[in-house]
Amino acid sequence: MGSKILCFIAILTVLTNVESKRSFGEKCHPNDLKGLTSFKKGIRYDTSGRVKKWIGYSCCKWAGITCNNFTGRVTEINLPGFITSDDGSPLQTSISGFLSHSITLLSALEIIDLSGLTGLTGKIPPSIGFHHLPRLRKLSLWGNNLTGPLPESIGKLSKLEEMYLFENSFSGSIPENLGNLKGLKKLDLHSNSFSGAIPKSIANLKNLEILSLQNNFLTREIPANIGDLQALKELDLSNNSLSGKIPSSINTLKAVSIIYLNNNQLIGEIPQLLKPGQMSALSFLRLDDNKLTGKIPDTFGQLTSLQRFSLANNELEGSIPSSVGNLTSLTEMYLNGNKISSQIPSSISRLSNLLMLRVSNNMIEGPLPHEMALLTNLQTLDLSFNGLDLSTIPNWLVKLPSLSKVYLAGCKIQGQITEDSLATPSPLQELDLSANQLTGKLPEWIGSLTGLYSLNLSKNGLYGKIPSSITNLVSLGMLDLHSNKFSGSLQQVFQIQSRYTSGSLTFLDLSDNNFTSGIEQIGAGIQQEIQYINLSHNLVKGKLPDSIGRLESMKSLDLSFNNLNSSLPPSFANASALEILKLQKNQFSGKIPEGFLELRKLKELDLSDNFLRGKIPFGKPLINFPKESFSGNKGLCGIPLDPCTT
Repeated sequence: MGSKILCFIAILTVLTNVESKRSFGEKCHPNDLKGLTSFKKGIRYDTSGRVKKWIGYSCCKWAGITCNNFTGRVTEINLPGFITSDDGSPLQTSISGFLSHSITLLSALEIIDLSGLTGLTGKIPPSIGFHHLPRLRKLSLWGNNLTGPLPESIGKLSKLEEMYLFENSFSGSIPENLGNLKGLKKLDLHSNSFSGAIPKSIANLKNLEILSLQNNFLTREIPANIGDLQALKELDLSNNSLSGKIPSSINTLKAVSIIYLNNNQLIGEIPQLLKPGQMSALSFLRLDDNKLTGKIPDTFGQLTSLQRFSLANNELEGSIPSSVGNLTSLTEMYLNGNKISSQIPSSISRLSNLLMLRVSNNMIEGPLPHEMALLTNLQTLDLSFNGLDLSTIPNWLVKLPSLSKVYLAGCKIQGQITEDSLATPSPLQELDLSANQLTGKLPEWIGSLTGLYSLNLSKNGLYGKIPSSITNLVSLGMLDLHSNKFSGSLQQVFQIQSRYTSGSLTFLDLSDNNFTSGIEQIGAGIQQEIQYINLSHNLVKGKLPDSIGRLESMKSLDLSFNNLNSSLPPSFANASALEILKLQKNQFSGKIPEGFLELRKLKELDLSDNFLRGKIPFGKPLINFPKESFSGNKGLCGIPLDPCTT
């Protein structure tokens, strides 16, 4: 009999809880209702009408609101990027009213997510009611327009595990008492305007797994006790103004897989690993763009989980340690822009997963180790501007089956470009052989490299005409042949895109050559995507055609120091994206077209030393340029030159 009574009581309890749950869904706690209603009143614009649907007393059923099943209290306000209109107009409200009043009523909140609301503005007030949120685990306000400093009271969120305040305009220093948030696991303040030092108390956050402070204005040294964050998996302090040395304690971060300290002002040597197995989980390391000195540590090869690392643009010297051959998981290595010398170690051949190797602008000597032929997955190789003295392109290099981007500028490669030297199994996408000692003509077979996007053969001794096959390079986006001895017509180059509606050429530099004709083809084809053209310092004759107005995307045009002898086409007005226009030292005649006043983006103009005449059209942008932009045209008058007399 007793057991039946107990069973009945248990059933009754369950039914009571279910009924309680149902009643809470119908009517929420009075304080929560007041808090949410207050938040709603603070919204100035909500053209989507979604918040307008927050009506009645059943706030637990409102969009973005979650309640506890048994207490009925609101535990989540979850509106990430939620309140926007159909035309993209954002919610507009002030954060200060919500945090200083509404939040004091919503005392059971565990999650606040108001991220990505570009209309959420204002400052977090010093009197913020964070002490009313004893259960808050997650605070996400990223991607808004919040300003001002973080108040010290934020350190009272004792249960906080995640805080995302990135991509706002917060300023001032990072509060020292963030170190009180002992349960914090994720702290992301990146892309704000925080300044001052990283607080030393940050090392108190023993549970911290992610620390992202990049893209701020932080200064002074990285806290020496950073190694106390033994749970840390991701550390990003990049793009600040941090100074001093990298603390040696950083090597004790046993769980860390990502360290980004790049783009700071760090000095000194890279800390040596003291014990085998230290930082065994490190996969991604960036120390580039600092002022680091000394050698790459021999112990670098102990970081066997490393997949990508960059030490570029420092002042490192010495040789590449042979221990890098132990980094068998490595896919990308950046050592460019240092003072590294000696030869590339043959052990590099063990990096069978290597996709990208950049060691340009160093003092590395030749010869290249033949073992590099084993790097069959290598896609990008940049050896430019070292002391390699290659003489020729190594046969094994061009036979690498995956190689698509080759940069060998300034490697003292001599002689002609032969088919054997570029007969790669996979189509090249980018090729840079600039600043070498190449001679001879550009071969007809160059048109067979149909996957080529970028070709740079500038600063060599190449001569002759551009082969007609160059029009086959339908993917070409960048062509740089400046400072050679090419001659003949420009026609073939302008026809690269005129034959194909999907042409992609955006950059063209043929300056400092001996071209004489073909200017009439400019703009005659598709060519709408081209943004930069430099044909200066040639011998080009002829008239500038009206078709030049079709280049509506062109930002920079330099035709200076040629023999062009036409009037300036009125169609120039259609090239409305122009920012730089250089036509000096030609034989242009006639008046400056009124349409030049339509070139509102023009920042640099030079029409000097021609035969232009008449009154300079009055208005912006022409009145913004100095006399030097128009000098040397004897028949020209008007502002900024002397007034016209007739």
